[in-house]
This record gives sequence, C-alpha cells and structure tokens, in this order.
Amino acid sequence: MRAEIGEQPDALRRTIDALLPRMSDVGLLAKGTGQVLFIARGSSDNAAVYGRYLVESHVGRLATLAAPSIATAYHRKIDLNGVLAVAISQSGKTEEIVETMAWAADCGARTVAVTNGARSPLVEAAEVALITEAGDELAVPATKTYTTQLAALSVLALGLGAEVDLDHLRRAPDEVERLIAVTEASPALDSVVEGLAGVPGAVVSGRGLAFGTALELALKLKEACYLHAMGLSYADLLHGPIAVVDEDTPAILVAADEGPTLAGTVALAGRVTGAGARAYGVGGGEGLAEACTFALPGPRLPEWVAPLGLIVPGQLMVEALARRLGLDPDVPRGLNKVTQTD
Repeated sequence: MRAEIGEQPDALRRTIDALLPRMSDVGLLAKGTGQVLFIARGSSDNAAVYGRYLVESHVGRLATLAAPSIATAYHRKIDLNGVLAVAISQSGKTEEIVETMAWAADCGARTVAVTNGARSPLVEAAEVALITEAGDELAVPATKTYTTQLAALSVLALGLGAEVDLDHLRRAPDEVERLIAVTEASPALDSVVEGLAGVPGAVVSGRGLAFGTALELALKLKEACYLHAMGLSYADLLHGPIAVVDEDTPAILVAADEGPTLAGTVALAGRVTGAGARAYGVGGGEGLAEACTFALPGPRLPEWVAPLGLIVPGQLMVEALARRLGLDPDVPRGLNKVTQTD
C-alpha cells in the first residue's frame, strides 16, 4: 500500500496526459444529454460523489448516484433518455456495475466507462471509455486507482464544459508528490496515528467537493484498520450524529484550503475541541490547523481539483495506523481486490 501511494504522482501524470485528448469524445457523446448518472460501488462510489459535486458546481448539470439494485434486483426500466451514464470500476469486472451500465443503455442513456481495466467487460460495453493509467494495484485498499479515477472525472467535467483552469489539473501530480513528502515529514502524522490507535471509532467529515474524500477516508480506516469510522457531511453530522463525538471518538475533518465549505469545517473543529474531544484536520490551510488538535497538510490546489491530493495524507495516515496496530494493510480480512455483488 505504501509503495502504491508513492506511485500516485506518476500514475496521475500518465492518466491526465492520456485522457485530456478524450475531452472532445466526452463532449460529442454528451450532446443531447442534460443529466449525469454515476454508477459505482465502494471506493469508486466515493469517486462518484466527487464527480457529482464537480459536475453540479462547475458544469451546471444535475448529477445523481444510481441505485444498481433497481436494475439488478428490481429489474425496473426507467426513462433515461437525455442522461449520460458514467460507470466507474477499478477493475471493470464487477458484474453488477457492468449489468447496470447495460441497463442504463437499454433505458436510453449514453454510456461512459471509467476504469483501470483496459480490456475489461465494462470497456467493451461502453460507448466511450476513459481508461486510467494507474498500472497494477496489488494492495486491496485502493489508492492510485482511486486518485486516477478522480483525474478521469475531472477530464469528464472538462469535456462537459466545466468552467475551470486546466492548468490546475496539470499541476495536481506535482502537488501530490510534494504532499507525500511533507506529510511523512510532519510530526503531526505520528501524533494523529497515536491518537487513533487507542480509540474504537472516529467520525470523518467534510462537505461539498471534499465530501467524497471524507467517505473514502472513512472506508479506508474501516477496511485497513478495522476502525468504526463514520463518514458524514458536516451538515448531516450536526443534525444528530455529533452526539457520538467525545474523548473516545475523535473527529477527522477534511477540507480544501479554499472554498465555501471551509469556514463551516473550521467552525466544526472549534465545536469539537470546545466540547473536550479531539479534532484532527486534513487540509483546510492554517485556519483548520489552528482549530484542530493536530492537522496534516493539504494540497495547494483550488477546491475543484483539491480532492486529487486531499485523500493522500489520509492514505498515509491509514497505512501508518494499520502498521501501528500490527495489521497488514495490503490484505484486510474478508476482502478481495474485485468484489462481486448482485
């Protein structure tokens, strides 16, 4: 897992270089569509959450996450004319995702695949395939396949007409490389790991474009460290679940260094520490760092592309915590690299 975390800068460079020329293919396919439907599971589902917020906030199209059981269990047809269906799968072999994308096409949608499996069933079934260049990923917890999916979804948004600066995306791999080095050199990493090693659970929270990062970090803590981690939007957290945050249940708060949700994240950190609980920050600049018990640095990137780097300190935290707990993060119990669901 640690080796694959370190491979992410090059994997992102290869993926961005390979996919930017496909922007026009996405744009042509999307003509006549007005809504985006993301189809995914697991880490890919967390990538889809980023895709949804990016498309809605920077393209101006309604985007939703599919419920695959409507296709695979209920076998219900829905009118998807005018919909661009985007199926996301690291391997491209998960039968449920392939079947749901085929269902979407049968219901009238245009189809895009985002996958690291160049010769997979998902690629064969899609009209346009955005193939990531992560290389082989051996550890069960997804790292470089996840971040390259985010890069692919950034290209998708650009193809749909996102009003953003392309240079920010091109700069992301260098920023991830810097972030790996500064995170591992940060004394806060050991402090956060030691703090999490002695608790049964944690709440992981972010909002907007950082929400998918919070969900992905919570998933990693569960699958690699067996920590009872709850991923929530901070808006939902404040509606009740914040009651579980106490001296034995810290909050991990993630945010880009800028953007409309940063102030709310900083305020939440102050509320957590003010109640006597610990708050660990990931990103959020000096404001979040000052409000938290300990904080890890985030990427120096605009909010729209920050999630490509924002998960990286969390990945390093998870890998170090697993080793601190005497666990093998590469082979979590009960999990396989390709998960088949119905």
